[in-house]
Amino acid sequence: MNETPAIHLSGLRKTFGALTAVDGVDLSIRPGEVVALLGPNGAGKSTTIDLALGLARPTAGGVELFGAPPRDAVAAGRVGAMLQGGALLPTLTVAESVALVAAAHRHPLSVAEALDRARCTEIARQRVSKLSGGQLQRARFAVAVVSDPDLLFLDEPTAAMDVEARRTFWQSMRAFTAAGRTVVFATHYLDEADEYADRIVMMARGRIVADGTPAEVKAVVSGRRIRATAAFPETPASTAALAALPGVRSADRHGDVLTLISDDSDATLRALIPTHDDIHDIEVTAHTMDEAFLALTEARDTEGALS
Repeated sequence: MNETPAIHLSGLRKTFGALTAVDGVDLSIRPGEVVALLGPNGAGKSTTIDLALGLARPTAGGVELFGAPPRDAVAAGRVGAMLQGGALLPTLTVAESVALVAAAHRHPLSVAEALDRARCTEIARQRVSKLSGGQLQRARFAVAVVSDPDLLFLDEPTAAMDVEARRTFWQSMRAFTAAGRTVVFATHYLDEADEYADRIVMMARGRIVADGTPAEVKAVVSGRRIRATAAFPETPASTAALAALPGVRSADRHGDVLTLISDDSDATLRALIPTHDDIHDIEVTAHTMDEAFLALTEARDTEGALS
């Protein structure tokens, strides 16, 4: 395929004195992808977004949005952004804030449509200074989409939102991405990345440590978790016998709850069940995004400490 990437980062590097915030990032994102940037604080997510938008100058490497420099794509109204440092004028209403930004673009959405997309219609007349944290985030989203962009960057978009507000926000995002637009969002909520992203790019110490679908990223943590309720007594011998079952990498028990981590859950269960009719409520689950996140970022931290 010769489709021009929506985002192309090549050898991207950014230093601040002795601190390296982004360290040789190569990344290409196709039009229509919804990509989550994950990583601990200081991983380089926000700096990468700033570089991609042309808000910061790279120390080395290059950035292209739709095959052109970032400023060209931004000037053409093809890019929207909702950044952590983005501020709205406190004396304006939400509708006035959206209208102000719309006036700077050639072919914006109507103010009413932008408000509707961001679920802001009911707060349109409220002044920015009177908004709650979650309402302010929704207002910033309305400002970000009023240019009707092909590419949208979101930096911690659901920060300060409660559970219901987060759900509402992602409902509006589904409508936005349904038309094939490209979205890149940085988040600390691993469940958001797992549920809403087509692709996850995980960063640690300024580098990409994983890049794939949510299922592929979670697969880096091998094995499955077997959890069951055990009625037999807990003894050193019983614990040793469980640890010796086929495929088992670890065996743990807290009260009646038994947890086995196995590289071959089928073989483990075939050996376990015939010898223990006093085990019930068996659950077999894949590892979570949290576990993949910890495994990948801790591996990078260890690597950085050893290098």
